[in-house]
Amino acid sequence: MEIQTIGVVGAGQMGNGIAHVMALAGYDVLMSDISQEALDKAVATVDKNLERQVSRDRISQAEKDAAMARIRTTMTLTDLGPTDLIIEAATERETVKQAIFEDLQPHLKPHTILTSNTSSISITRLASRTDRPEKFMGFHFMNPVPVMQLVELIRGIATDEATYKACLAVVERIGKTAASAEDFPAFIVNRILMPMINEAVYTLYEGVGNVRSIDQSMKLGANHPMGPLELADFIGLDTCLAIMNVLHDGLADTKYRPCPLLTKYVEAGWLGRKTKRGFYDYRGDEPVPTR
Repeated sequence: MEIQTIGVVGAGQMGNGIAHVMALAGYDVLMSDISQEALDKAVATVDKNLERQVSRDRISQAEKDAAMARIRTTMTLTDLGPTDLIIEAATERETVKQAIFEDLQPHLKPHTILTSNTSSISITRLASRTDRPEKFMGFHFMNPVPVMQLVELIRGIATDEATYKACLAVVERIGKTAASAEDFPAFIVNRILMPMINEAVYTLYEGVGNVRSIDQSMKLGANHPMGPLELADFIGLDTCLAIMNVLHDGLADTKYRPCPLLTKYVEAGWLGRKTKRGFYDYRGDEPVPTR
């Protein structure tokens, strides 16, 4: 089956990035959200990011204009029903995702493939609540979507080969690389990345180093482009904690126990860049470590 139309659920940071790369690759995109303000902001963000690509000679003005013309928005979720592929990029809460797929189900075409951009929730479990578990898989983009080259494709226990191949063709058409992952907690990237971030928080919690020394050590000592605490702020500390809880609950291994300091920051509402405070304070001209 050749995919031509793509529905994107959620107009946040991930949703607008997915819409951007899909429209640029020639797909017709319909993006939905419960907020018109979020949809307007998403379209403006895509426009700004495409303009940046034009200014750097990555794409032409005509390619940008064509991509923008392929993006439509709606506040009515069920409008996405007739699309060939739906990518859900809503809040990382299982109940929210289940409700979205439940609402979409009566309006889908028989061939429509359902996917989730979840970073850690069981694909098999999400698929089992739909009428098409064989046409359901994980389609996990990295943030920021237009820049990051990897997409994790996660098969649930029931995902069929045709669905996998159709999604793989999409990844190739948008010029990214697919990593095939099995459906176990946090898949590949976050299974490896989040415990490293959690260990960096433990290193801070136990007083082995401060925020600056921990980040400098990993940037200069391991050649990481961002330190782990800086990266945690970029991802969102609530997201980091949620993924650590998925790992801890799903694998029942104490090595995945979330650091109490990470929990404390989330309880304080210090979630990183999006709230202007996390392991760094972003309210001034330069980020300042908070401990």
